[in-house]
Amino acid sequence: MTLATVTARIAEIETALQPPPAAPPPGVAATGATSFSAVLGQAAIANGFPLSGGPAARIVAAAAGEVGQSEQPPGSNDSPRIAEYRSAVPGGPVGPWCAYFVSWAARQAGVPLGDNGEGFASVDALYAWAQRSGRAVPATAGPPRPGDLIVWDEHVGIVEAVLPDGSIRTIEGNSSDRVARRTYGADGGGALGYVRLG
Repeated sequence: MTLATVTARIAEIETALQPPPAAPPPGVAATGATSFSAVLGQAAIANGFPLSGGPAARIVAAAAGEVGQSEQPPGSNDSPRIAEYRSAVPGGPVGPWCAYFVSWAARQAGVPLGDNGEGFASVDALYAWAQRSGRAVPATAGPPRPGDLIVWDEHVGIVEAVLPDGSIRTIEGNSSDRVARRTYGADGGGALGYVRLG
């Protein structure tokens, strides 16, 4: 029996034993589960085990499992774990690593970035690819979805949730030298746009 099968069965049992959650308001995503199956799923993806579910859920789970990873030493743009993120971009040099992080998380989720899954070392190259391939969503098009990449000028993260008040919670690599959660207003802190992977 695979870990994915066990996780799916746990989720089925939890669903059968609990009343359904209240639906969020229209256009607003749920804030995320804290059930045993969700925690197990995050740990599984962080350790390279594929799970069922769409690409959006898998990329969020992969990123969530990395929250707290930091540069060693601080300010170095490096650590053994950050070197793993760079491995998603062949030949990626030590340097700013937010695009490496989202490239790594997307690869873990089974939706590698780039025409050939090569990932990106720069935000500009990532967003240019998204625009060429029809994956770019302008910030003015409405709220993002969990699992979307959120793009600013020279920085990128992953939308973890859109909260009931419209604010956007993200998981970002290279945010104050670590993988961190951040929350922005409905405008995404001035985001240029989003990249929809699934």
